[in-house]
Amino acid sequence: MTPEPDAIFIGAGHNSLACACHLAARGWKVAIYEQNAEPGGAVKTGEYTLPGFKHDWAAMNLSLFAGSAFHGDHAAELASYGLAFAPTAHPFASVFPDGRWLGVSNDAALTTARVRGFSGADAKTWTALTRDFPNRAEAILNVLGSPMNLRAFSSLGWKTWRKTGAGGALDLAQFLMMSPRAWLDQTFESDHVKAMLAAWGMHLDFAPDIAGGAVFPYLEGMAGQAFGMVLGAGGASTMTNAMVKMIETRGGQVHCNAEVTEINQAAGRAFGITLANGTKIKAQKAVIANVSPSALTKLTGGTGGRHEKAMRDFQHAPGTMMIHLAMDALPNWTARELKRFAYVHLAPSMDQMARTYAQAKAGLLPDEPVIVCGQPTVVDPSRAPAGKHVLWLQIRMAPGQIKGDAKDEITATDWTDAAEPFANRALDILERYAPGTRKHILGQHIVTPDMLEADNPNLVGGDQVCGSHHLHQHFMNRPARGYADGTTPIKNLYHTGAAVWPGGGTGAGPGTMLAKKLVGK
Repeated sequence: MTPEPDAIFIGAGHNSLACACHLAARGWKVAIYEQNAEPGGAVKTGEYTLPGFKHDWAAMNLSLFAGSAFHGDHAAELASYGLAFAPTAHPFASVFPDGRWLGVSNDAALTTARVRGFSGADAKTWTALTRDFPNRAEAILNVLGSPMNLRAFSSLGWKTWRKTGAGGALDLAQFLMMSPRAWLDQTFESDHVKAMLAAWGMHLDFAPDIAGGAVFPYLEGMAGQAFGMVLGAGGASTMTNAMVKMIETRGGQVHCNAEVTEINQAAGRAFGITLANGTKIKAQKAVIANVSPSALTKLTGGTGGRHEKAMRDFQHAPGTMMIHLAMDALPNWTARELKRFAYVHLAPSMDQMARTYAQAKAGLLPDEPVIVCGQPTVVDPSRAPAGKHVLWLQIRMAPGQIKGDAKDEITATDWTDAAEPFANRALDILERYAPGTRKHILGQHIVTPDMLEADNPNLVGGDQVCGSHHLHQHFMNRPARGYADGTTPIKNLYHTGAAVWPGGGTGAGPGTMLAKKLVGK
């Protein structure tokens, strides 16, 4: 008879895998049940266009994982299971309608010189930000990497106060509340510099005027210069595959095509799960659900009180469309230097980004969506046949439910019919910045918001970060006040994934923090 595992996981996203790895390394027996045919959630790689062309399904940038506490604890073992990174010194750039461009490289002098081309004053500011980054980043990352409970938060506040004084602590608190536009307008004079940095806010549901979003443009700009960017060698799935091997080597199990339909409970305590085929599995210590808040309510039948209300009221960010392209050449950018960068943002101004976000929130297909053009084969040629390339186009923002078209051109209100014309709108934009790109397309695969959700129910409406990071459901409010540590009102039932503090991204923070909470280290 197979012994009952100590912990059962619902969903095999990277937070489940990281949590299970850490628990297994501390002697726990773990079992993961995933409804999809493969593990990884949004972090996986496949040949979605043509044989030999490897595309990252959703997540591509693994910098957060490479720098995470989890990777720091388990780097050598993960490497032995095949984890490998492909670093680049040229992480991101933005191209503008006037033909100019601006990019951040892992060379402070080079990046500063580029900024100087737009504004001498901004170059001086950039130099000051670069000088202050190590100390300022330490304080910010301490907040973003700290458990959101009263003891940890009080200790963190006291340490920050002692190191920076009252003024420094209050300045940090103010900065964490600022919108991208507020900080960028106070800091820089060039609209091009502002737009280049503001594009990063759109990755985490922070349009230019949303409070709390300034930290992301700041961190991405400074960290990109300091450390570059890291992709997965051969695809993002190198991260998923290594964690699965670590789990299985330590006696754990990862079951795919195994949908969980119920969390079994008695006397206010979770003790196991039921699968779609009727099989019941018991857990000795914990049931860990890597699911959206609404799914948690469905699986439990309700958690009760304030927590249940927070789960039902949890708000998601607008969706994303992905376009995977197999290419026989890179885009013909108006500036050849852009062929060196992992990401090229097509987000010309803060005003346009704000308009795009507002349109998507209103259910409209934006007239000019933000496009993140990933060029992974610039960093890792192994993802395509010799001399060929893949492009990873992330179209932000896109409504999960279509109510209309901001441009009054697309009449379809379902993604089945709207996918192709909206994708063509995005490709038209790319063509403006890189004329002739279309003729180099060998294969194309469109992934709509509803396809993202069908593949991974945590991505509600195509929301790739499993919930808005706006202040009302961030920090100690993610996903609900009093439950940011992954606990729930049901004993032995824990919640993890991007919906739980510290939220989205590939850093595996929610899973790692929960694992350390469960084992005490």
